[in-house]
Formats: sequence, structure tokens, C-alpha cells
Amino acid sequence: MIQNTPVKYIFVLGGVISGLGKGIAAASIGYLLKSAGLKVTILKLDPYLNVDPGTMNPYQHGEVFVLDDGSETDLDLGHYERFIDLDMSKDNNATSGQVYSTVLDRERRGDYLGATIQVIPHITNEIIYRIKAVNRPKKYDVVICEVGGTVGDIESLPFMEAIRQLSLKVGYHNHTIMHLTLVPYIKASEELKTKPTQHSVMKLREIGLTPDMILCRSEYKLTKEIKQKIGLFGNVDPNHVIEGKEVKSIYEVPLNLYNQKVGKIIMERLELPGEVDVTYLETFIKKFKRPAHRVNIAMCGKYTELPDAYKSVLEAFIHAGVENDARVNVNWVATEDMRSEKDAERIFGKIDGILLLPGFGPRGSEGKILACKYARENKIPFLGICLGLQCAVIEFARNICGLKGANSTEFDKNTHYPVIELMESQRAIKRKGGTMRLGAYDCTIEPGTKTYAAYRKKKISERHRHRWEVNNRYRDRLVKNGLKISGINEELNLVEIIELPNHPWYVAGQFHPELKSRVSKAHPLFREFIKAAVKHLNGKS
Repeated sequence: MIQNTPVKYIFVLGGVISGLGKGIAAASIGYLLKSAGLKVTILKLDPYLNVDPGTMNPYQHGEVFVLDDGSETDLDLGHYERFIDLDMSKDNNATSGQVYSTVLDRERRGDYLGATIQVIPHITNEIIYRIKAVNRPKKYDVVICEVGGTVGDIESLPFMEAIRQLSLKVGYHNHTIMHLTLVPYIKASEELKTKPTQHSVMKLREIGLTPDMILCRSEYKLTKEIKQKIGLFGNVDPNHVIEGKEVKSIYEVPLNLYNQKVGKIIMERLELPGEVDVTYLETFIKKFKRPAHRVNIAMCGKYTELPDAYKSVLEAFIHAGVENDARVNVNWVATEDMRSEKDAERIFGKIDGILLLPGFGPRGSEGKILACKYARENKIPFLGICLGLQCAVIEFARNICGLKGANSTEFDKNTHYPVIELMESQRAIKRKGGTMRLGAYDCTIEPGTKTYAAYRKKKISERHRHRWEVNNRYRDRLVKNGLKISGINEELNLVEIIELPNHPWYVAGQFHPELKSRVSKAHPLFREFIKAAVKHLNGKS
């Protein structure tokens, strides 16, 4: 960390439409600055009134990204962690719900001594406090702050005002603003249109903020004339109008920004030392684009028509694929449509690996159990995540242990053999938000197992998000019939990892390994799963 230097702030704001990739842009900037030897963290400000995304439907908000401290956060924090290889905390995500709740709790306690509570200064002061809290005590040279939504949204106005106040206070060389917009292509006239970007910048300036850099998402190359026009109307140097072209992998975005000198522009503005180094990422992308193998992996789950619901799993496949010199082709399988072994044979006949995804509720559960059976009997590499472990245990109990009708009490409250049961600590809970077994828990791995060979150590820590667990009353029977419990949480005496010894690769974890996979190092379970899939592929040919 740079000594005796003020903290530098980079604000990433979006315009025209949401979903343009502000999170990827923020993470990419973080990657460039970290590669220059700087200490970087990233904060996501979400203007919605939910306290956190934990109770939000994946169809509306995508994946919930769980942190070590148990916080349920926006999926963009997954991008931050994957790009800059840093474990985030609850301080890295703040919502309007949290901000207003904190201020109103203070008002009820009488902390404001009878003052009239207003958006300015009380809400904006709390937002500023949270922007600063992510670096208190000072550990980072740079704080990147992404604001969700779109400039002009009513709910985001307090955040914009807070940024205006903070920018003024910290000074010119201690902050910079990047505005991400859309430059659409009109097919009828065959031209790019800059007017949406112009209007977005105008809206930003009305609020009192002026962008120092405009990142333009477009399907087509921005000409010199287009950049000059955006620069003129956006009041920025045309060299600071950055082309955000479409790429095959999000890990190309930092390279795209680097080639347009974004790192250098930011570091000069903020008077930061160092040289950006993207050598590792260049090698990573070369391997990604020219793999020696191509494996087909069946992704079996509930929200298969919405890839963002499983964003971290897809990214973990990219990391593991590159480390195994393989391209992972995903075949989405909606398990509620799989009702028979004939369906399983049709779906999995040309598959090199089966991944059983996490989820909640009974919909598609029997299809998931069928997937476990097919993988076990046909020696297909298998990885189960959270609910995936539970379904694997149910299938083993039914078909190997002879416990006909064995099930989870989540799926069937009246099952005679509840091999998966609601945790004792969860029984009295009525509130849904933030009440599951959440965050990092320790796990002790048994030496000599496939799991131990993957991690290469006995003690690990992984992130959880669930309510149901393997019922310890059935552990002895499962083990006696050949199920290997290769990882346990000793403190709570809970099953964490299972595997089948006489299978090429059949491993399932009660946790979410995808949440800890990084572009710089694939998660061990994903790495070994894809390695087994490559072996399966080569064994067929």
C-alpha cells in the first residue's frame, strides 16, 4: 500500500439502460490497478429497497453471491472477487434498504435529538459513511464504487448526491468518474447513434456530476468521428471515450481497456505510481480461445433458462477449463422435464460430465435424483453442489441402501426415511431473510480420498447457503453400503462432502465451491471435475 497518500475513489455509473456491465467494468479496472501493484477494493451500491438480494427471485435479480461472513450480496461481488482475487465482506455491498433502515433505527432511538430526518443530509451522510467504511482502517490505495441501476432513476438520486458531495470533499486528483453508456446501431440507417449517450451525460451533469471517461458499449467499432462527437457533447477528451466492444469472454474486458490506455489514464488522473501488467490475462485468453479439448457438461437445475442464476458456476467452468486446456460446452437440463431413465439416457448419452446445481423446493427434485443415478451407474463424472449433494444421498439411500422412498423433508414431509432433514437450528425460524446456514464454515477432509487429492490439504473453509442437512441417523447405514463421507464439519458434526470410491469422479459438497473460484486459480473441485470429464471424453474416442 502507498504510504502517506489519500485514498483514491473511482465511481462507475451507468446510463441509457441497465445491464450494460458496470460490474464487469469496475472489476476490470480493479484488475488493471491491482496488476500495477496497488491495493484495491470495490463497493457495490444498490438503490433498490430490499435489504439484500437473499429473498429476491433469481428471475429478477440473478444469482445471490454469498460471502465468507454470511452476507447475501449482488452477483457483481462475484465478479469483483474473481477479478481482483480478494475476499469481500458485508461492507462491500450496500442497498437503499440497509441505508434507510439504519437511519430510521437511529431516529427511533433518538440519536438525532429530535431533528427532522431528511434525504440530505441524513441519508447522503450514511451513504458517504458506507463508501468510506469499506476502507476503515485504511488497507487500500483505491476504492472503486459501482452504483447499480441507471442515471436518472428516482431511487439512485441520493447515491448520486452523496458521490457529488464526496467528490468535492476529496478533491480533483483523488476521484474520477467513469460513465458507462450504450451506443446503439440502427440497422435501417446503418449508423451508430450517440444521442442516448449525450442525453445520459446531460442527466448526469444536471445532478452535478461530470464524467471524466465515457465507456461506450456497442456492437460496432466506434469511429474517430463518433468518439469526437461523444467527447464534444459529453465534455470529455475524445481519448477518454472508450470503446466497449463485444468480447467472447469477460476476461478480455481488462485487455480491451488496457489497449485503450484506461489504466494509464486513471493512474495519471489519480497520481498513482506503477505499471499495469496484463501478461497473465493475455496467456489465459490465449488458452481459452485455443483449447485442446471440448467437453460437454450437463447443467441440471431449476432456473436453466436464466444463466445469471448460476453465474458463478459458469465462470468456475471457464477457470477450470483453461487449467485443463479444455473448452466447457454447457448443456442446460431442466430436471422437471426428466421423468424416466429413458429421458436420462436421451439427455446424458453424449455427455462428459454431470453437474447438479443448487436450489430450493421440490420442483424437479425427482429429475435431479435420476441424474445422480445415471451418473453413478454409467460412471459419468459427477459434481453435486449443495442440493446436489442432498439428491445424491437420497438416490444412494433408495437404490443402494434399500431405503425405498427415502427423501428430504423439504420435498416430502412425511417420508419414512428422511435422509435429508431440516437442521435443528432452522426449525423455529419463520423469517426468510438472512436466516439460513450462511457463510464460511470449516471442513476436515479425510486423507486418501479424491477430495483430499483435489484440495491437497486436510483443513478447508467453504461458503454455505442452505437449511437442510444429511440426517446423521442414517450416516452409518450410508457408509456401510459404500458411500464415502470425505469431509465433515467437526464442530457441528455435519456431513460436508461425499464421494463414491469406485467411480472415476463422483463428488458432492454441501457448500458452494463456485463462489471461491478465481481467474487466477480455479477451484480444486471444479478443476478435478473437468479433468475427469476430459478423461471421459478421451476414453470414448
